[in-house]
Amino acid sequence: MDRERPEQNRPSRRPSRRHSSDQIHRPMSPSERRSRSSIASSGDQNSRSSMSPSADGDAYTASTHTTDSNTRSSLVSPSDSNDPSFQRSPANPQMQEVRPGKKHNGPVHRLVNGWWDRLLGAASDRSFSDQEERYESHRTSRDYIWNTIGYTAWGMVFPILTIVVTQLSGVEQAGMFSLAFVTGTLLMILANYGVRAYQISDLSEKHSFVDYRINRLLTCAIMLLVGWGLCALRGYDAQMFSISMGVFIYKMVDGLADVYEGRLQQHDKLYLAGISQTFRSLVVFIGFIIVLAVTRDLGIASVAMAIVAIASLLIVTLPLALFETPKSRRCSLGSVADLFRDCFPLFAALFLYALIDAMPKFVMDGVLTYDNQLYFNALYFPAQAILIVAGFIYRPLLVRMAQAWADLDHRRRFDLFIVVMLALIVVITVIAVGVMGWIGIPIMSFLYGIDFSDFRDLSFIMLAAGGMTAGIDFLYQVITVMRRQKVVTKLYLVTFVASLIILPLLINFTGLPGAVIGYMIVMGILFVLLVREYIVERHASSLAAKQEQA
Repeated sequence: MDRERPEQNRPSRRPSRRHSSDQIHRPMSPSERRSRSSIASSGDQNSRSSMSPSADGDAYTASTHTTDSNTRSSLVSPSDSNDPSFQRSPANPQMQEVRPGKKHNGPVHRLVNGWWDRLLGAASDRSFSDQEERYESHRTSRDYIWNTIGYTAWGMVFPILTIVVTQLSGVEQAGMFSLAFVTGTLLMILANYGVRAYQISDLSEKHSFVDYRINRLLTCAIMLLVGWGLCALRGYDAQMFSISMGVFIYKMVDGLADVYEGRLQQHDKLYLAGISQTFRSLVVFIGFIIVLAVTRDLGIASVAMAIVAIASLLIVTLPLALFETPKSRRCSLGSVADLFRDCFPLFAALFLYALIDAMPKFVMDGVLTYDNQLYFNALYFPAQAILIVAGFIYRPLLVRMAQAWADLDHRRRFDLFIVVMLALIVVITVIAVGVMGWIGIPIMSFLYGIDFSDFRDLSFIMLAAGGMTAGIDFLYQVITVMRRQKVVTKLYLVTFVASLIILPLLINFTGLPGAVIGYMIVMGILFVLLVREYIVERHASSLAAKQEQA
């Protein structure tokens, strides 16, 4: 029995949809009459339930949405229950129409829609940094998984695209693409300016994120200018210029994205940086292959790769970093200048190292044909897999290494981690040699369509050099965490001078074998110098700590 209610407390009800249908003056079928009767009974029943008293006895609730929902669902007549275009929902036992071709939204569809809603909301608010963070930090397992996936995807772009170009455009074009990619990777060192390791270990945020961003924008602009100058200096034709500049812009985007992904890592959300890196690598890979397959023009495909990379930066990487990290304080021009000054030793060391790493390819460019570029890079890629696998292990721990180094009581743990990591690199290298001797050569021959049986011994030498490069990269990160990066520059300079002597001699005398052997010798020199420098610096820091305690 309904209770009497004061007139002023009665909720107003919207007109039912049946009012509009009453205005249609035409004979009704028996099915429509049953539907009209169902509508009326459903509406009356919901009207009574919507005016029932609430739990506290002095407030009433109205549910016009329920009335409208039941009204809509009751439009299905009982005679339609056997129609395959209608079905019952577990959430609503009323008959619901299932329209042909309409599917439920999957998780990917919901994720994309949610991301676009978030972007549009931030754009309407005119602020990305003020948005609420939605993803957790301190997720070590996710950090490992997504950093591994992202680093793998990024590292595999060059070798896989080289294979694709070889199959679709031939060995000569693949050699040109390889040279452009090697040059672009070297120029990316200029864009990064050695800041990533410095940024993620800046735990007290001495420099604001805006400072890091301005620094990176300037270095990226300089990178493109230098790349254009190199193309002009080498006298490239229109085709090689398009290939080179497309690759250079793509690598510039990699460098610019690195500062945003470094921000995520700085706030212990490395897994989001891995997702960003994975997405960018995949869309670049897919876009390049589609355009090359359709046009068979390597220059157009390279430009398309650059465009896709820019789009991924603007849609995913940039907003993700701003959404998921605290808002940065304002820019300080003095702080930006300090970044250029403080990180110059890092940049000089990394640039010299990248130049040393690429020196065999540059020397071959003036002596050997383009097909040798392809052969060298085909041997080089498996060796770089050692560096990638090692990076999977230690890169997620760089922030914790910085914390261990800052705490004097944990310095021994810091030393133990370095010994264990170097031992793991040796194990990884031995495994790589075994795999290469077993199935590696046949797989390479199948992928490239070239018989690599004659290159078996050279592949083992290259893998040994790859183990040394992994050790070099790790020791560089260690010395950076120790804030002794200035001493690394002179070591790289000594090694670079040695490469200028060793590589031209060996390449001119023996060709491709001289390039591989010379590469291993040069990497061995640098690895020994870095190990020696770490021991010296570690001993000096221990003595300084003991003197402070005394």
